[in-house]
Amino acid sequence: METTPALPDEWPLLLTLLPADLETSAKEKGALHRKRGVPSAQALLRLAFVYAYVGLSLRATATWAAQAGVARLSDVALLKRLRRAADWCGHLLAQQLAQQASLHRDRLPQSLSVHLIDATTASRPGSKGTDYRVHLKFDLGTLTIADITLTDASGGESLKQYPLAAGELVVGDRGYAHRQGIAAATAAGALVIVRLCWQTVPLQRRDGTPFDLLAHLRALEAGEIGEWEVQTAPAKDGTPAVPGRLIAVRKSPQAAETSRRKLRAAARKKGKTPAARTLEAAAYIFAFTTVPEEQLAAPAVLEVYRFRWQIELAFKRLKGVLALDEMAAKDPALCRTFLCIKLLGALLVDRLSHHWVDFSPWGYGSPAAAVAGADLPGGGGDGGAGGGRGADDRPVGSRRRGVGGRVSRPTAAAAQPGHGRYLLCSSATHP
Repeated sequence: METTPALPDEWPLLLTLLPADLETSAKEKGALHRKRGVPSAQALLRLAFVYAYVGLSLRATATWAAQAGVARLSDVALLKRLRRAADWCGHLLAQQLAQQASLHRDRLPQSLSVHLIDATTASRPGSKGTDYRVHLKFDLGTLTIADITLTDASGGESLKQYPLAAGELVVGDRGYAHRQGIAAATAAGALVIVRLCWQTVPLQRRDGTPFDLLAHLRALEAGEIGEWEVQTAPAKDGTPAVPGRLIAVRKSPQAAETSRRKLRAAARKKGKTPAARTLEAAAYIFAFTTVPEEQLAAPAVLEVYRFRWQIELAFKRLKGVLALDEMAAKDPALCRTFLCIKLLGALLVDRLSHHWVDFSPWGYGSPAAAVAGADLPGGGGDGGAGGGRGADDRPVGSRRRGVGGRVSRPTAAAAQPGHGRYLLCSSATHP
């Protein structure tokens, strides 16, 4: 796709979505000490967008800038300018996240906000492993990015990577099933739903006695949902027990066999054989949650988890459409600028896609409203088909099984959309 011809026409529109104090913030963040060759902060930001999104090299970007009358500098000078712009780009990204918070906060209920969390990786050219990890929080109510945390490879997947607040529900996959992260989220007043891996989070009954996970799951029939009151076992590092509920459903025989085939195939590639308990656990989907039953019944918990695919789609857009992982830089500071500009562009795409109804035939819609951050029509209030609201989250035909256990047939239910807090961490530090 040819993007260069569109740059002169679309740059004024992009500027209407960005803060008006670009000159001030660029100087405060050390991105623009002098204007020799680069006349303004707008010009510097435009160079960063061209380098990150158009796919030009530093030399080609400098050549384009001279031809377009944007700036006059060498590729080496451009490298130095973009390296110094990393903190400024991170600041602009944080500002955009804060603005997105104000766009939707008033129209959504305050009682419970639902955020999907996950992480993806990015590597420098020639790298054989992970160099950076982008931790994403996705608002299920508005289907927009709510928070971004950028770390190096040492920043693993954990609930501790995210700023969490009381009244917030976060949903994570098995990569977030760690006792320390669950305890940290609970201490912050947040609620969690995490899918469990049977051997990573040891569980106990509420009285502190061991809880045999597979023994309880065996009692389920295909399609039945089981619920047990449990707590995470205290860890040796002092992490306390966290009370919650274990929610499980038995897969159909066909789905269970498909999961086992995948496990065997993955083990064969490593020259191993999957353990018998691992193969048995493949017949179930089970999750741990700290959400009280009066807020989300067992079937509703599983339905909320089913919406986790929305964040997978967000990552597909980031990598497949915006090419987040196609890094051309090797210098760490330049990599940070590249990633921050890519993520800033993703937020602007989110904002534009939610304002599409207001776009006029001439393309710009209302520049004044865009500058003011007004909430335009079509702002994604109910989340569309992906983040919709369920009609009823009460279980049908519920019955108890054992002490603290319950089995029910699944019903359709979903979460109440909500709002979130917004923060940017750049290389594990706050700007």
